[in-house]
Amino acid sequence: MNASISIDNLSKSYDGGKTFALDKLSLRVQPGEVYGFLGANGAGKSTTIRLLLNFIQPTNGSAQIMGLDSVADTVAAKRHIGYLSGDVALWPKVTGNELFAYLSKLQQKNNDEYLKELITRFEAERQKIGVIQALMHQPDVLILDEPTSGLDPLMQEVFYQTIREASARGAAVFVSSHNLAETQRMCDRVGIIKHGKLIREQSVKDDHNLGAMTFRVVFKHAADITKLKAETAVKVLSTEGMTIVAQPTGAIAPALVALGHYDVVTMTTEQLNLEDEFLEYYGDGA
Repeated sequence: MNASISIDNLSKSYDGGKTFALDKLSLRVQPGEVYGFLGANGAGKSTTIRLLLNFIQPTNGSAQIMGLDSVADTVAAKRHIGYLSGDVALWPKVTGNELFAYLSKLQQKNNDEYLKELITRFEAERQKIGVIQALMHQPDVLILDEPTSGLDPLMQEVFYQTIREASARGAAVFVSSHNLAETQRMCDRVGIIKHGKLIREQSVKDDHNLGAMTFRVVFKHAADITKLKAETAVKVLSTEGMTIVAQPTGAIAPALVALGHYDVVTMTTEQLNLEDEFLEYYGDGA
């Protein structure tokens, strides 16, 4: 199966190659897949989206949408894309219906029934108009930047359902988000980007680390935390002061034995979620 989004060694430097806002990014998003793109501010998420849409051009590497080069075939590629900006800007003197009519002509697609359904679902107003215009032509690829920003919880549920429907009909969805709980709920896979580099990809639904048993442990002595990191039965995921979050590398019993070697003040068990995974990779305070 050919990927709907293909990115190969994509790089962008704004200062002639001294530093890279995006450094040799490679990833694939398959038809029907919802891919979450996570990272702190300045990590390279917005640069990636701008490159995919040919708002800016790469220093090195390439990107393809439905097999079309994002630069050389940009007009044809955009016919396959529905895009929602993180900061929706609308013409102040244009009504929603006028905007939708204009965009329908640009896309050369007439999906009036689906458009009416979306307007009813989302009770169209400013942020919701941004969502509708991205979805209305039922594109092959959706590129969404902080898509639920400004939506109330009820509208967020409507949005999640609509994305599930788009995925079911085969659309590839690329979601840039800071909302980790939302991403874990909505996405099939996530990629974590840091300082312009993709540092981790993983499946959300099938990764057994997510949802596995973890321990939140408060130690009496800081030196014990350092010693624990050398234990093979336990993997330390994050540290904050005298508190660590750790996960067994295998069976639970050897992990408990390892923790029992140290002076523990309190210990609770919980399930690892995407936020813990994210913080593990951003543990340097970036």
